Amino acid sequence: MQIIEWFKAILYGIVEGITEWLPVSSTGHLILLGEWLPFSFSDNAEFLREFWEMFEVVIQLGAILAVIVMFWRRLIPFGKSKTDAEKKDVWRLWGKVIIASIPAAVVGILGDKLLEKFTGKDIDGWCYNGMVVAIALIAYGVAFIVVERMHKGTLPRVDAVNDITPRTAWMIGLFQVLSLIPGTSRSGSTILGSILLGVSRTAAAEFSFFMAIPVMFGASGIKAIGFAKYLNEGGVSMPSQAWLILAVGCAVSFVVSLFAIRFLTDFVKKHSFSAFGVYRILLGAAVLIWYFAR
Repeated sequence: MQIIEWFKAILYGIVEGITEWLPVSSTGHLILLGEWLPFSFSDNAEFLREFWEMFEVVIQLGAILAVIVMFWRRLIPFGKSKTDAEKKDVWRLWGKVIIASIPAAVVGILGDKLLEKFTGKDIDGWCYNGMVVAIALIAYGVAFIVVERMHKGTLPRVDAVNDITPRTAWMIGLFQVLSLIPGTSRSGSTILGSILLGVSRTAAAEFSFFMAIPVMFGASGIKAIGFAKYLNEGGVSMPSQAWLILAVGCAVSFVVSLFAIRFLTDFVKKHSFSAFGVYRILLGAAVLIWYFAR
């Protein structure tokens, strides 16, 4: 296998590990990176296309593992050192995470199938391109700046994740539906929605981390099953280098995510999200220029 393919896998892992947790859209960055630096370890163009669609989602499992490791005590309701009250708090947290995950799951699965049935293309087919990513990056960049200015000096009604009610969790879940459009950012949608609902930046970021677990496991499972179906129906075998590339991408995204999560957790304690809004606007503008100039 060409050494460049290893570097691509490492680069994708770094980008995923950083952008999955920052409100700048990991999917958007991976789509753009995939257009500029696609895999080329196989002569089968169809296989590479199918592999990439699976890779850009399954690579998120490394990032998810980082959340589980860093927040192990808060996410696992078992253990002799936990009191009954602490165990109940963990179960309540998971209940709210599941409630928040329902809207995106329903729209993402049923909506995707209905869209494909009536238009011939699913969400990926309509939205996974540089133009959509650029517009979403700019739109949400502006939204972050506007929302932060609107809430400047305003005290949040909810300071901690445990204080988020099931109703608020459901509302945050509705905002997460917007992240089905690449470039909006799953963390960006949920954090922005949380702030609008009166949740503090710290609690919004942490709850966004926890919401990612069922969403990403579900999305990864669906993509993995779809890819396995493609391999089985097409009689295509998975080359060893493809397995290695997937493993490298996941491993790198895990390690980088450990630092990215810590960075964002510390960052939101002292700063607003406006800086991410500016970054999104600049990146979106650069993508538009590239899109029309190519």
